[in-house]
Amino acid sequence: MEVPLEITYRDVDKTDDIEALIRTKTVKLEKICDHIISCRVAVERPHEHQQTGSGFRVRINLRVPPGHDLVVRRESTGGHLHDKLPVILSGAFDAAFRQLKKLVEKQQGQVKFHPEQENEAFVSRLDVARGHGFIKTLEGRELYFHRNSVLNDDFDRLEIGTGVRFSEAEGEEGPKASTVRITDKPSE
Repeated sequence: MEVPLEITYRDVDKTDDIEALIRTKTVKLEKICDHIISCRVAVERPHEHQQTGSGFRVRINLRVPPGHDLVVRRESTGGHLHDKLPVILSGAFDAAFRQLKKLVEKQQGQVKFHPEQENEAFVSRLDVARGHGFIKTLEGRELYFHRNSVLNDDFDRLEIGTGVRFSEAEGEEGPKASTVRITDKPSE
């Protein structure tokens, strides 16, 4: 990295274990992309509530040439308020790893786009809290998809009725949608 790893803590005690975990995960990122310009990791505890517990928030900012900024943000929410900081950190770094790997593959020309293999559908059900949903094909079949299947990290842009194109893959419980790409939004 051109700029040394930057770690900031807000309302969280800095420990050797957490510091070591962040450095280990950063080395893993550098193994798939040796030209990262900078990596900034912010670890904070945004709120302390007596009844609901306290959660953590982790934000990772990566700068990769030419001009790519990858940002990942993970926090304990809902029923996961009592997740330990290493769990939140690992989840954030896993998401950063996936984004970085996708960018590197794109830069190296390894991502292939085959429109003839895609199908058209629309989002029929969405469970934002659990990070998955269902799409309905034009033939009326309903397929499961996970937030990680949505290209360009666009899961948060989805809503019921959003038009998508997807490739079909075989999942553990039958067919599922993979490489889901937004084609149009209901309001567009």
